[in-house]
Amino acid sequence: MSAVKKLLRELIALPSVNPAFVPPGYARAGEQRVADFLAATAAQAGLPVEFQKVSQGRSNFITRLTPAGKIRQRILLAPHLDTVPVAHDSQFSPIEKNGRIYGRGACDTKGSVAAMLCALMAIAQRQDRPQETEIIFAGLVDEEDGQTGSRALAASGFKAELAIVGEPTDGKIVTAHKGSLWLRLETRGKAAHGSRPEFGVNAVHEMARVVDLLQTSYAAQLRRKKHSLLGCASVSVGTISGGIQANIVPDQCAITIDRRTLPGETERSVRQEMQKLLRQKKLSAAITNSKPVSCLALKTDFKLPLVQQFFQTAGQTKPLGVDYFCDAAVLSPAGIPSVVFGPGNIAQAHTSDEWISIKSLEQSAAMLVRFFASLP
Repeated sequence: MSAVKKLLRELIALPSVNPAFVPPGYARAGEQRVADFLAATAAQAGLPVEFQKVSQGRSNFITRLTPAGKIRQRILLAPHLDTVPVAHDSQFSPIEKNGRIYGRGACDTKGSVAAMLCALMAIAQRQDRPQETEIIFAGLVDEEDGQTGSRALAASGFKAELAIVGEPTDGKIVTAHKGSLWLRLETRGKAAHGSRPEFGVNAVHEMARVVDLLQTSYAAQLRRKKHSLLGCASVSVGTISGGIQANIVPDQCAITIDRRTLPGETERSVRQEMQKLLRQKKLSAAITNSKPVSCLALKTDFKLPLVQQFFQTAGQTKPLGVDYFCDAAVLSPAGIPSVVFGPGNIAQAHTSDEWISIKSLEQSAAMLVRFFASLP
């Protein structure tokens, strides 16, 4: 059994469900058992181990390969350790079948964790290991919810010339992804008895017009915004609630929307855009952000020397974009140019039968080793 396949199976068997998605006290929540296991694995390979505390019981795991001479550049490997919950407990037991490994986190992103750490341990044993480049592996907590792991690393002042953020990209290098903005819109009316609705102002009716506007005119407006790698921005109404009971004219209604943004768009610019459209249609709704932190889009310059070098060793000639958000968009604004890379396909992430191709897993680890060997 290859080292990377063995490590992935061991990681799947160590639950690390994000605590935000399960009741307090859930026995399989948190990343610490995975972080401790990775620390033992790295230490056994002769690599130094450290933990960066993020919150109570949650720490980023960090190890590094440091050259003996002067450090001229740093490469950061940054997969995340947390997973979403399971559909059934059997997902914590890895299964190998038909060239695949099944289990929670197999592709999102314990596959990246295994490939990246195995590649680091492999290059550490080679004669052609980098002499002027430090390679840091940081297993990050909480990517699936608030990205507190990557935000803590960025806030610490950590710097690198390139971050390779682990996500399932089918072993392709991604330089751009959409941002994720969750907004809450609220309409207000006037309550009245259901038998005399003319005495009230129906907030649900007002919101129905807002929803229709967002899903038709606004969605069409967004489709005219094109990005060369990411295509169009998008909007989706995800929830709606309003009113108390059938015989009361509702005086309040609220929706939440998912707005996927393109590079250059901000929360402020999106809110201004939406308010302008509402005013034009003589509609009124208060708009607030339902996420506590910004989740902006990523756009990394394809022509940066280290990015180009990674592309060349991977045999890839063109940059790619993806629709989903990840830790790369947290690290990049902190001055760490970031790309996204890892084994597996995003279509399998979060599913009840999550799996990863063993071929993709092993190829991604080999690609990283080739890149490390090319570094000074």
